Amino acid sequence: MDKQWLNYHHLYYFTVIAQEGAIAKAAKRLRLGQPTLSTQLKQFEDHLGFPLFDRKKKRLHLTQAGAIALDYANEIFKLGSEMMDTLNDGRRSDRMRIQIGCMDSIPKDYVLQLIQAAQGFQSCQISCIEGSSEHLLEELKAHRLDLLLTNHPLSQTKLEGIFSKRVGQAPIALYGDKKFQKLSKNFPQSLNGQPFILSNHNIGLRRSIELYFNQVGVEIDVIAEVQDTSLQKLMSSHGLGIVPLADKTVESSAAKDLFAIGELPGIFEEVWMIVADRRLQNPVAEFLLKEFQL
Repeated sequence: MDKQWLNYHHLYYFTVIAQEGAIAKAAKRLRLGQPTLSTQLKQFEDHLGFPLFDRKKKRLHLTQAGAIALDYANEIFKLGSEMMDTLNDGRRSDRMRIQIGCMDSIPKDYVLQLIQAAQGFQSCQISCIEGSSEHLLEELKAHRLDLLLTNHPLSQTKLEGIFSKRVGQAPIALYGDKKFQKLSKNFPQSLNGQPFILSNHNIGLRRSIELYFNQVGVEIDVIAEVQDTSLQKLMSSHGLGIVPLADKTVESSAAKDLFAIGELPGIFEEVWMIVADRRLQNPVAEFLLKEFQL
């Protein structure tokens, strides 16, 4: 066997055996006979010139060479999956496909601007998925998303292979329906005891608002906590309470019946774009990362 070439079937069999920890389990998963799989593994080890497993107590344990081989195998198959995802983006259509993840707490106005920017760059098919930051980040790492929008950058423990860029910042003001307009007088003391509808997802903004009210000696009444900013606006427009909103999002139809009460000094809503390091980057996502700003 020519050692300059790698048998990818053998590499895949080795990867499954390493994941299962036993020939019998791997054979069942691969739908192969145990003798056949054992022979394939032996051929692969002979080809490489190193034993990949130690046999201890009916289980297989990776040798040092096996651990190195498994790291490379994982990267090889990850890259292959990424290649297929990228090629499939254009399949069945002349348009590029881009998959965007958005936290529930991201205002829909911002998502709309991102979609418009993508379409303005290139005719493309857009898939938009909402969810928690944890779920969306896992989807991004698995290359099932090309980029995601969040209210905050990633913590330092999650930065390997992931890149964040702030694409927008807007001052926060308080809004309510017509009956709350009078509270603009003697602001912010006029807010004492007033009903508020706050986000339970944008933790950074929530903490900033609570700290501000604590500093000015105002105690608000939080009557509801929601994830979706559109629901916040809808509830407020029906007179249920006051909502903190970025000024850029108030012109939408969901907020057309809301009136400004007062601005919260020094408090801003931030929007971050996050992408994963990929060998084959989606060109629309690459453009948005470089050029998009709210």
